[in-house]
Amino acid sequence: MAKAWGGAFSQATDPRVEKFTESISFDARLAEVDIRGSQAHARMLAEVGLISAAERDAIITTLDEIGSEISQGKMAWKIELEDIHMHIESALIVRLGDTGRKLHTGRSRNDQVATDLKLWVRGAIDELDELLADVQRAFVGRSDADQDVVLPGYTHLQRAQPVMAVHYWLAYCEKFARDRERLADCRKRVNISPLGAAALAGSSLPIDRHLSAKLLGFDGVAANSLDVSSDRDFEIEFVSTLALIAAHLSTWAEEWILWCTTEFSYLKLPHAYTTGSSIMPQKRNPDVLELIRGKSARVIASAQQLFLLVKGLPMAYNRDLQEDKLALFAAFDTIKSCLELAPSIVAGAQLQLDKINARLEEGFLDATTLMEYLILRGVPMRTGHEVVGKLVALCESRKCKLAEVPLSDLQQACDKITADVSQVLGTHNVVAALKSYGSGGRGPVLERLTEWQQRLEAN
Repeated sequence: MAKAWGGAFSQATDPRVEKFTESISFDARLAEVDIRGSQAHARMLAEVGLISAAERDAIITTLDEIGSEISQGKMAWKIELEDIHMHIESALIVRLGDTGRKLHTGRSRNDQVATDLKLWVRGAIDELDELLADVQRAFVGRSDADQDVVLPGYTHLQRAQPVMAVHYWLAYCEKFARDRERLADCRKRVNISPLGAAALAGSSLPIDRHLSAKLLGFDGVAANSLDVSSDRDFEIEFVSTLALIAAHLSTWAEEWILWCTTEFSYLKLPHAYTTGSSIMPQKRNPDVLELIRGKSARVIASAQQLFLLVKGLPMAYNRDLQEDKLALFAAFDTIKSCLELAPSIVAGAQLQLDKINARLEEGFLDATTLMEYLILRGVPMRTGHEVVGKLVALCESRKCKLAEVPLSDLQQACDKITADVSQVLGTHNVVAALKSYGSGGRGPVLERLTEWQQRLEAN
């Protein structure tokens, strides 16, 4: 089969080279954006007089037909045609002859590929943004029912201070909000049109790059044709953002994997999102969460793959860049599959309140608030820290809680302590006392919950 670039060649391409260099096996998914980009390019060519209106209409109509055939699985992929771009153009030429041969006027596969990728990434950003919002809605959606639940907060995986369960849920909303902000910021740089930059130096033809950009919904036009051919910054930025999303999903998965163990017993996962053991009948394993945690490695690796791909390349296009799509698509597919499952797991999980409450007073979760009680009575912070530390040691020796220490013993440790100390001892008193903005106390958490409800309702 004749190559689109074969005019200067005296030998046919070795079949092994065709197999080695093809990308149709993974870039076929760009068909829809390739057709959209080509139709915009045809409209621009007609507008500036490089093709006629009749040729424009024939190209646009035939591209629609080709796109329909591809979506229905009727197009046969041929490695000798290399990629999706040449498959579509070849099909166009078979049907339209010289009219089809005019479509590539004023562009190169270099800027064509870059345009397709930007259109694809832009769509992927919009899709992931909505999926992230769904996860946020799941956390916020369960928060009304969980308003009276207090959980231990941890540092170093050791019990530290109590917080409302809703504080945990909203913490993930904050993480995913930053992810959505990063995607939105990335979208600004994605939404700059490369089309018409041609191979690397632009074109001597009277093309209108601003028109084709407008037709494709781009916000602007890339200003340096040499940069366009080699630019994959937008992919690296996008996949790096996906790596952070993966890390956040992995943190959530790890936490809930721990919480549904017998040792923690904070949580029961929906049976539909767990699996069993082939030998142990009692097992309900959190396999979906474990795979979300595990699949995060793929996404992080994809970001590294893209960095390594471009780090040694000179300016303009190099065939190495064909490999970018493998990392790009793998990262997107992985994150999408995780985000599609996450909302149902979040909404369907059940807190085991009896188990949580039975152990809630363990671990001296009220120690920090007792120290702050002393600070409010004029005790220097470090002195208060030492006093409470000694009281904790006393409790450990007596096997009791701070709230169970007699007032006389508390006063012996510090004469600033009075009977009202009971108002800050015990986890529920601590949660009532926490009041700084963004804290895990009842007042600040419920304020923030209202803000999140309004924010997601408007979103």
